[in-house]
Amino acid sequence: MSGRVGVGVIGAGTISNQYLRNMTAFPDLDVVIVGDLFEDKAAEQAAAYGVPESGAPDSVLNHPDVDLVVNLTIPQAHAEVSSAALAAGKHVFSEKPFATSREAGRALLEQADAAGLRIGGAPDTFLGAGLQTARRIIERGDIGTPLTGLTLFEVPGPVDDHRNLEVLLSRGAGPLWDMGPYYLTALSQVFGSFASVVASARTARPQRTLLVGPKAGQVHDVQVPTHVSVLADFAGGAESVTTLSWDSPHRRVGHVEIVGTEATLVIPDPNEFDGTLRIKRKGDDDWTDVPATGAVGGRGLGPLDIARSIAAGVPHRASGLLAYHVLDVMASVSESLERRAWVDVASEVPPTPAIPEDWDPYAATL
Repeated sequence: MSGRVGVGVIGAGTISNQYLRNMTAFPDLDVVIVGDLFEDKAAEQAAAYGVPESGAPDSVLNHPDVDLVVNLTIPQAHAEVSSAALAAGKHVFSEKPFATSREAGRALLEQADAAGLRIGGAPDTFLGAGLQTARRIIERGDIGTPLTGLTLFEVPGPVDDHRNLEVLLSRGAGPLWDMGPYYLTALSQVFGSFASVVASARTARPQRTLLVGPKAGQVHDVQVPTHVSVLADFAGGAESVTTLSWDSPHRRVGHVEIVGTEATLVIPDPNEFDGTLRIKRKGDDDWTDVPATGAVGGRGLGPLDIARSIAAGVPHRASGLLAYHVLDVMASVSESLERRAWVDVASEVPPTPAIPEDWDPYAATL
């Protein structure tokens, strides 16, 4: 590829608003088409963001100007759509989760490698100023040696009239698979590869009645835990505790706390790209706020980084290897719940290159 990278989006749901808003503003990307099974929705989104073409998913896969497919379909379709895009000779960036099974995730990595194509996956929030500032603080040694992590996500969960209630409570979703990628990816950026996990879980309401949509009135068996607690060991010797819950009557989200030998660091919400950090050093009575610095961007930084990394001949950051490792961790958590035992995480992920503080998504480089 030379010059602007042609992007095709498959999936015109709610999340596509954030991707399209940002990707159409990044001068290195040229969003040429939006595709969806509901072609009227694809046309609506294309018109809203000035994208010249729209159509069915096959229109994206067969478009001669599309170099990179951004897969924004539902979790259960991620692997199928990503595989079809690779088969069409396109690079791929997929929304999370990367796939809903280890087997499907490994197959995508192998397919991309065999075709000489790039594949990456969400979340790309860790590429924003918040988590990148945290990396710089930790890598400077400001908190000493990182020892432990604590992450918390607690909300009431989807209500019975949520239009996607059935999808959110089916395999490949729930708080572990829907929100876990943000927190687990953030922990991997601090501690490196996960080594093993053990978990416990519960489901507060095993059945839910759908109140809206064509299946209104149907009783849906909840297929996933709605509260999950995870204890993790990392290959480098650290450990973390993670709570992911849709059973809380109150909201407590975005908490990522890293304890080091010299200080404790609170990182901004890993579901966001920016935010203020807080640090408390030995001997301090109070916390000190630390503003995030560097590029903020938004959803779409992952596809942009793929495009720039291809041109530079370097690894991209929100890589398939990282997305697969997080998938492997979540699958290991699910296995731990079934076995009621520690489960080793077989995969490893190489260190992710940090983003330079002067990296600018809005400056043309291609």
